[in-house]
Amino acid sequence: MTPRLVGSARQAGYVQLHQATPLVERQHAIIEELRLNAPRATTAAGLAERTGVSIRTIERDIERLSASGVPIQRRRGRYGGFRLDTVARPDPVPLTPGEIATLIASLSTLGPFTTATGDSALRKLVVALTSSGVTPAS
Repeated sequence: MTPRLVGSARQAGYVQLHQATPLVERQHAIIEELRLNAPRATTAAGLAERTGVSIRTIERDIERLSASGVPIQRRRGRYGGFRLDTVARPDPVPLTPGEIATLIASLSTLGPFTTATGDSALRKLVVALTSSGVTPAS
């Protein structure tokens, strides 16, 4: 029997595609909001208002991002909120061709054109994978 290349939505941890797109867009918005507000903390209520979801949904998204390794700090209390330490210019990220292919597939499946950064990332990844040195046409 040939091993399956794609997981099942019935397995724990998998999200069905119709659920994945809004989730990815929202988590991208959360990371961007935290990045732009750094080093200040951003409240769950503020994130909920900016993304149009409940505070509980924001808390679940933060939990999922933290479990994925995103270093989001949480401070409780009156002046609390969420914080993400970022740098102005991140170091280059060395990726294997397989890792690039994974990111290309993910971005193209979820729709890279919903944000300018998603579209830009997809174009750069395609150039890196094909080594043509020419940016794909719009």
